[in-house]
Amino acid sequence: MNNQEWFKQAKYGMMVHWGLYSILGGEWKGRRTNNIGEWIQQHLRIPMAEYSQLAKAFNPIYFNAEEWVLFAKKCGMEYIVITSKHHDGFALFASKVDKYNVVDATPFKRDIIAELAEACYKHGIKLGLYYSQDIDWHEPDGGGGYDKAKLDPGCSNGWDFPDIAAKDYAKCFERKIKPQVEEILTNYGDLCLIWFDTPWTISKKQSIELRELVKKHQPNCLINSRIGNGVYDYVSLDDNEIPDSRPESFDPSDVLRHTGFRYSPTDLYETPATLNDTWGYKYFDHNWKTPEEILDIKNRLNAMGINYLLNVGPDALGRIPSISQDILLKVAEGGVRL
Repeated sequence: MNNQEWFKQAKYGMMVHWGLYSILGGEWKGRRTNNIGEWIQQHLRIPMAEYSQLAKAFNPIYFNAEEWVLFAKKCGMEYIVITSKHHDGFALFASKVDKYNVVDATPFKRDIIAELAEACYKHGIKLGLYYSQDIDWHEPDGGGGYDKAKLDPGCSNGWDFPDIAAKDYAKCFERKIKPQVEEILTNYGDLCLIWFDTPWTISKKQSIELRELVKKHQPNCLINSRIGNGVYDYVSLDDNEIPDSRPESFDPSDVLRHTGFRYSPTDLYETPATLNDTWGYKYFDHNWKTPEEILDIKNRLNAMGINYLLNVGPDALGRIPSISQDILLKVAEGGVRL
């Protein structure tokens, strides 16, 4: 079965947002972010010199890839998508391209993606990797929709690197983005998909280059619409989007904040969604959806042929929060109220 057919049948998957931001849990120097947890560096303008020191404290001694995979399987999920690199630029895999990664920069010194890939293979769960191909706050030339003409940093790192006129995303793309994408494509076995995000700076030529890179190494690997510029295999709907009906086609001029240009027709759709209001761990976010709500959303989406990719945000020790586990297990049991 090719991945297109598998994706149509998968229906339900687990997304994992995990990284250095999980240490902060939504709070820095007595300030709570009112944004999503993984955006805390940008929202509170944390200097890279300070934020990067978190790597020295990243030692998730309770992380157990097999436990995560078995939990997802118990919940009826068919695939896992994890943040191999989010917007902060820190990689959860061993990278020869950039030492800012879990093996070289932390006391943990274990390749999280390798361990998860092995556990997924062992237990028959598909693995997909999220990779932030545009925004990278660790890089002076990272994207994020900056505007040189208006000297507007957009969502790039304008607090550490304030010279907006000097930013050149092409340098970041060539030096880090493309070679790291090649690393994740060649070092971790078969991937069911690559989950790109926020295509606010990337050009159509660059999106095509990434697509060609993916298909060169893994022809069967699906690419989501957030690669930008319409060169995708399937559509990632907006965050927590629940359409009234199946989205059969899109106006080519429709440019969405997250998903970029939607050009080509497809019958592969997915809604990425949260259990509370955040993706990365945020200790004070208790606005949890009930098992009944989750089950209702899942049933509604699946009835329209849309996969439900439901996120968990592990804490700094590598634990999926118990309340997240309780909710998802109750969903698997049929939505019995906690």
